[in-house]
Amino acid sequence: MNLLKALATVGSMTLLSRVLGFVRDTIIARAFGAGIATDAFFVAFKLPNLLRRLFAEGAFSQAFVPILAEYKNKQGHEATRDLVDHVATLLALILFVVSVIGILAAPVVVYLSAPGFADESAKFDLTVQLLRYIFPYIFFISLVSLASGVLNTYSRFAVPAFTPALLNLSFIGCALWLTPYMNPPVLALAVAVLLGGILQLGLQLPFLAKIGLLPRWRLNLKDEGVWRILKLMGPAVLGVSVAQISLLINTIFASFLDTGSVSWLYYADRLMEFPTALLGVALGTILLPSLAKHYADDDPQQFSSLLDWGLRLTLILALPAALGLAMLAVPLISTLFFYGKFSLHDLWMTREALMAYSAGLLGLIMVKILAPGFYARQNIKTPVKIALFTLFATQLMNLAFVWHLKHAGLALAIGLGACINAGLLYYQLRRHDIYTPQPGWALFLLKVILALATMGGALWFAMGEESVWLTGHILARAWRLTWVILLGAGTYFATLALLGFRLGDFVRRGA
Repeated sequence: MNLLKALATVGSMTLLSRVLGFVRDTIIARAFGAGIATDAFFVAFKLPNLLRRLFAEGAFSQAFVPILAEYKNKQGHEATRDLVDHVATLLALILFVVSVIGILAAPVVVYLSAPGFADESAKFDLTVQLLRYIFPYIFFISLVSLASGVLNTYSRFAVPAFTPALLNLSFIGCALWLTPYMNPPVLALAVAVLLGGILQLGLQLPFLAKIGLLPRWRLNLKDEGVWRILKLMGPAVLGVSVAQISLLINTIFASFLDTGSVSWLYYADRLMEFPTALLGVALGTILLPSLAKHYADDDPQQFSSLLDWGLRLTLILALPAALGLAMLAVPLISTLFFYGKFSLHDLWMTREALMAYSAGLLGLIMVKILAPGFYARQNIKTPVKIALFTLFATQLMNLAFVWHLKHAGLALAIGLGACINAGLLYYQLRRHDIYTPQPGWALFLLKVILALATMGGALWFAMGEESVWLTGHILARAWRLTWVILLGAGTYFATLALLGFRLGDFVRRGA
């Protein structure tokens, strides 16, 4: 399997989903702006989304995929099928119980996740109502993550990468056509979340059946593989999801700030998540099964070489993304969100948060590349220790920054915390001789820096004054933003080509 080709496949599907995500956010911003309704929805959506990232895409995925790969490579199809059956059955039972508890305890959940809302009864009650519609989403989307883990282990990357697009399509459809029939109108967004979860699971089931791994209802609490996954999964909750826990704590802080703070952070986070998903999640997804195979084959040289490939590719793609987000903050926000009820004040506040996030973008992406270096080896202890330290450091930075920088300080703390996390992961990989850099790193970094400087100059020249992005029709802004981005990207990659970089240098075979 060509990993670069697999990355292109996953990246293109992720790009489609993210483009649809921006369409969805543009529609939401135009219809609801940044106020009580959106603050309530984003808080209600945040907790099930956090649980999804913690237990499904985070801890569960990182614990499940290495063991599934081990079964696939060493124990054969029948043993692998039994493992999938037993894990899926137990997971479904747990998720059903969690969903029921979440619906019943919605007021308590809202109070704990956004205590500042308690002083505004209308906002608090609306958040509770939305959460009760949304919470069952965790049931469906966690099973989607299980299905994705199976399909990715069998190198079926395209379907799991496309699946999130269905949630965005559900948002777009419900926001456009269901809103007039709901009271309050924002309830249409909650319905969209639940519908999106059902659609995503429905899409993946036929593909599981095609490879003979459609789960059957078979509960077996004595399965050794299930207990190994559970043993890894518990501490992995912190190990892979520290950024998400920090985001939840940020919501608590933001709930005490000016109305709109939660929404400003949300819109900035959505822009920041575009390169994070396109690069970090996509690359981490294709790396984990191959790293697990090299570990199972006891091939440390190939393991280290694959990590080196991933890190170089990450730097080449993540650094220009961070620079682009910082420089094009106003053009991006104005083009995507500056319509309808989304005011000029909302634009400037979202800009502050986005620029703060961009300072830590590289760290956020690097964590998703470095952490699989431990989880592929079924090593939970090291990243958990690092995660706990990072979480503590992030909250200290929150306390230090929030007084003067307000919501932007919360975003800055998240980014810097991710950089600390990535730095410590890298240090431990080197310290334990898991990763040894390949020759040529100094020259590689010098060339990338030169290309970044050239790109920065091109963007500065092309975008002009920020004020010109505050007027004009949406199509005019979109067209101008498109060619500015293409100019910046073209300048960057052309400079790399002149400095000797070739696409063929990054072709890599995987599991």
